[in-house]
Amino acid sequence: MRAAMPLTAQSLRDQKLRPLLPREAMRATLLERFQGEMRKGASRTESMQLLFPHTILDHDALEHVVSTLLAGTNMLVIGPPGSGKTSLAKDIWALMPREVWAIEDCPVQDDPFSLVDAAFGEIVPPCPYCKTLYGGVSMKEVGSFEAGRVDASKVPVRKLRLREGHGFARIQGSPEVFPDNLTGAINLAKLEQVGDPNSPLVLEPGKVMQANRGLLLVDEIGKLPRGTQNVLLQALQEHIVTPAKSRETFPASFIAITTSNLEDLDNINEPLNDRLSKLFVGFNQEHTNNRAIVDMGLKGSDGVVIPELLRESTVWLIEEWRKTTEGANELLEVGSNRTLLDVLQRAQAYALLRGARVVAVEDWRLGALDAMKGRIRARGGDSYQQNVDVVSNFVDQRWRETGRRAGEEYWCRFFAEVLRDDKSAGKKFVQEAREAAKAGSLAKLAASPERQRLRSFADFVKVREPGLGLPEGEGAAAVFDLLEAFGTFEEPEKK
Repeated sequence: MRAAMPLTAQSLRDQKLRPLLPREAMRATLLERFQGEMRKGASRTESMQLLFPHTILDHDALEHVVSTLLAGTNMLVIGPPGSGKTSLAKDIWALMPREVWAIEDCPVQDDPFSLVDAAFGEIVPPCPYCKTLYGGVSMKEVGSFEAGRVDASKVPVRKLRLREGHGFARIQGSPEVFPDNLTGAINLAKLEQVGDPNSPLVLEPGKVMQANRGLLLVDEIGKLPRGTQNVLLQALQEHIVTPAKSRETFPASFIAITTSNLEDLDNINEPLNDRLSKLFVGFNQEHTNNRAIVDMGLKGSDGVVIPELLRESTVWLIEEWRKTTEGANELLEVGSNRTLLDVLQRAQAYALLRGARVVAVEDWRLGALDAMKGRIRARGGDSYQQNVDVVSNFVDQRWRETGRRAGEEYWCRFFAEVLRDDKSAGKKFVQEAREAAKAGSLAKLAASPERQRLRSFADFVKVREPGLGLPEGEGAAAVFDLLEAFGTFEEPEKK
């Protein structure tokens, strides 16, 4: 049996393949995915949202993200803590095509066309190791390398799957991230052991080289020292980087997705700032999007059940907080997307302490207090305590009000869809349910076909909340208890 011929750069030419910059590969994949969703019948906004499955964005933000990626521009995502900046960056990485053709054994996954295509090599030069191995030059002569003199049939290639450290790198911004963390370095101790300066074994690729052919994620870019920012600037401008203790440059072609809080923007040096397209990602304005964040974050959550009514109440509570404290930086994170989830996770914890299977109103109220106070930024003892008081007073004053709003929506749907807007039937249902609840028999009666109105409510809850997973009638009893606790059936106070 004849062995398969080794793949070379000439093989790629014979297949009529052409070199693609990371931004071009991203554009092609993004368009294919977007148009595919449109062909399936999804709307324009739905098709864009499906590109980012772990990040819920308002329509305008979606448009801006997609258009920036299609334009091939590096991105600076600005917004308050907990608004979804990092999850968006990770979703963008998930969009990145993973399979690329690379030169065999190259330490920075060189594109074969960098060696054999002079025009492409001008944009993204090959690494010095590949120049010496296949370009007919020594390390001392590497500056005289010419792509036109390379025999493409002698350049071995392989299909590589991009992964962390090989096409994807992330940096957490802080003052301790020094330039050589990005540039990498020539390890002099290894050079002494190996004895060959042409060996890729002596190179320790930094984050910028690790990102070559793919994506670099820089979280909190404004916290990087100026010298480190300058390294990133060189890579964005010239697609190259120079390792520490080296005179040679290496390829650094990637898409940069960076993030920053508003307060750190002034720390980004101006030339670097100019290379990044700005996108503001604030907290979602659309209620349905905030609810989707909650449902997505709690998906797969085992253990104590959280009724839909409390999920809705949480969204209304945090949205009210955002309106109340707009512009107060120390309290901004109290209304973050992370807080939305933390409220309900804390509520689950309180229910667990009671040995309960379903989160009750008091569990939820305590969970909201804990989660929201836990997101206050400490700025000294006195101001911190003042902010704790602000949060505590807000929850004490608003928990029942926002719960009632969610409860009224829940009740109105049952009243319209099942009771057909029959006021008499509605009053009889409430009276009957209250009497049964007082006697401790609501769950039992709601499961009985003899109590038609109670049974119809149990069926409604079962359809509305399939995740409750409670025995028949118990779900209806749990939801009715919440409606009562929030004052859903009480006459509104006259002002």
